[in-house]
Amino acid sequence: MNRKKQMLLIVNPKSGKAQIRTKLLDILDLFGAAGYQVQVHITQKALDARETVVREGARKDLIVCSGGDGTLNETISGMMQLKNPPQLGYIPAGSTNDFASSLKIPKQMLTAARAVVSGSGYPIDIGRFCGDRYFVYVAGFGAFTEVSYLTPQDKKNVLGHQAYMLESVRSLASIKSYSMQISWEDQVLEGEFIFGMITNTISVGGFKGLVDQNAALNDGLFEVLLIRTPKTPVEFSSIVTSLFLKEEQANDLVYRFKTSSLQIQSQEPVDWVLDGEFGGSRTGVEIENLCQTLEIRRNS
Repeated sequence: MNRKKQMLLIVNPKSGKAQIRTKLLDILDLFGAAGYQVQVHITQKALDARETVVREGARKDLIVCSGGDGTLNETISGMMQLKNPPQLGYIPAGSTNDFASSLKIPKQMLTAARAVVSGSGYPIDIGRFCGDRYFVYVAGFGAFTEVSYLTPQDKKNVLGHQAYMLESVRSLASIKSYSMQISWEDQVLEGEFIFGMITNTISVGGFKGLVDQNAALNDGLFEVLLIRTPKTPVEFSSIVTSLFLKEEQANDLVYRFKTSSLQIQSQEPVDWVLDGEFGGSRTGVEIENLCQTLEIRRNS
């Protein structure tokens, strides 16, 4: 008798508009028909997904999570603790689902679930933050980055992208500047910065214009965007033009480059966001790209 394949299914019931509540039985039926014996875990609190993966994941042939970017982050963070992590499946259910968009994982839950069982493993890079934290698609600091984790879940559910825009406009008046030294390879930048973003994606916060649309998710390199502090309204306007209007003119306030690692030192603690969740407040940060560390199931 053939051994049934073992699956751990992590479900965040509050992500997005809680659509999983009406789809879960159909998803379980689909997984069962594909030969999987499914252990379902409904998350109850922060870090629950990570702890469950660490506790149960080593005995599974496949780990699947359904939720938003935060749930995906927790699941992958747990998988990084496993000696031989299995493949990952993802059924997006959040407000933005940046990484799913970048991987062309379907937004429809049942279609995404079918891709989990019919697709093949696609290797992805994982970011390691300060040696013990991980991120899937973005680590960031400064202006607007706190919006994702300070925006209440119910507001995200009702308004979607508009929630991020509303909270971003509110935060415009309180943009803070950080004195930093940023080093990578043989380069060093020093000065005052209002924003930094280290990404492995083609969409951040639902917006595609901020990052290179040709970025590879498994080339061992991050896409880095850094913005110096503007001193005049004209300089602020030039930053917006450079970011969103795609003008090719040089702008010495906006830096874009690729690297596999970088180090950042700041004079005061800086709040970081990892995949939309609070990543801690630090004066020293080291970020590394772990090339093709995990495989995620998707249709090619």
